Amino acid sequence: MHEPTLSRIKEAREQAIQHARLAQQFAAERRDLMQSLIDQGVSQADIARELGVSRQAVQKMLA
Repeated sequence: MHEPTLSRIKEAREQAIQHARLAQQFAAERRDLMQSLIDQGVSQADIARELGVSRQAVQKMLA
């Protein structure tokens, strides 16, 4: 009786887990790319300006 709804809940949960994993991977890639720029002498302020975020946001992304 409730099987279709329960099945959809399980599917949504699996999709959410996969999304969280992808988000972690993208965050790590973003952090690595930003660190590479910093290693090349680009300032956090310059990165922030290019991304349209605050320097503090860049600091958090690098943490």
